[in-house]
Amino acid sequence: QVQLMESGGGLVQPGGSLRLSCAASGSIFSFKSMRWYRQAPGKQRELVAVITSGGSTYYVDSVKGRFTISRDNGKNMVGLQMNSLKPEDTAVYYCNAESYNLGTNYWGQGTQVTVSS
Repeated sequence: QVQLMESGGGLVQPGGSLRLSCAASGSIFSFKSMRWYRQAPGKQRELVAVITSGGSTYYVDSVKGRFTISRDNGKNMVGLQMNSLKPEDTAVYYCNAESYNLGTNYWGQGTQVTVSS
């Protein structure tokens, strides 16, 4: 059983910064990739950022240059540094672990990020 736990969400002013963390049971190095998703009310869940076991990264266009995904293999954690936050970034952010097994993914409970003045 794999468990993920997000932390670091909260309320921030537009233009501010926030750092999310995801703690995983087991080694994150055993997963094909670690991902951050987000979902705003009334909208589909959106892939935000990816970091693979090999260190490659991916970002959705809307967050490029503002968000940075990182990992700490020793602590089995993945982070998401969010800068220059916009109201459109408001969502519940979810940590996801992609297994090498086809179709197998694990999810955290989510953490709320609210960007508002």
